[in-house]
Amino acid sequence: IIAAARRAFARQPYAAITLKAIAADAGVSAPLVLKYFGSKEQLFARVSRFGDEIDRLLDAPLPDLGRHLLHALLDAHEQRRDPLIRVAFALQHGEHAALLRDNFRDQVVARLRSRLTGPDAALRAELVLAHLLGLGVLRKIVHAEAISVAERDRIVDLCAPGLQRLLDGTP
Repeated sequence: IIAAARRAFARQPYAAITLKAIAADAGVSAPLVLKYFGSKEQLFARVSRFGDEIDRLLDAPLPDLGRHLLHALLDAHEQRRDPLIRVAFALQHGEHAALLRDNFRDQVVARLRSRLTGPDAALRAELVLAHLLGLGVLRKIVHAEAISVAERDRIVDLCAPGLQRLLDGTP
């Protein structure tokens, strides 16, 4: 149900989404969706959280975090469960976009920021996430040709040093 809801909220404006359509995509009945989540708004609130996904994304020692972030993001792309790409769809949810943006700021940006030390830690955290979001958008939404066909290890090898410099706070 969660995966079906994420697909729906990523592809359509909030107002166009029905619990019946989410249920059909998930292979369950609409009453079952209501039983577990209560309403479309409550389901949106649930899929707008980043919790466990961010735990996996940040699960590496700081000296290895750049490479780990890229591997985790590319794994998520391949499994169609990218937690960051949801942010790219926030604008199409009108008043509900604020919840997604707030959750991203509080659950993703703040968690990454708390791992960093030194000057400009908040700026560096946001720049790292900007790189990851950009990669996700070009790969999964724009379908940029070179990025889409590149071997994942090549993407990691090219991007990780820059991300790691931002994470470490070194020029």
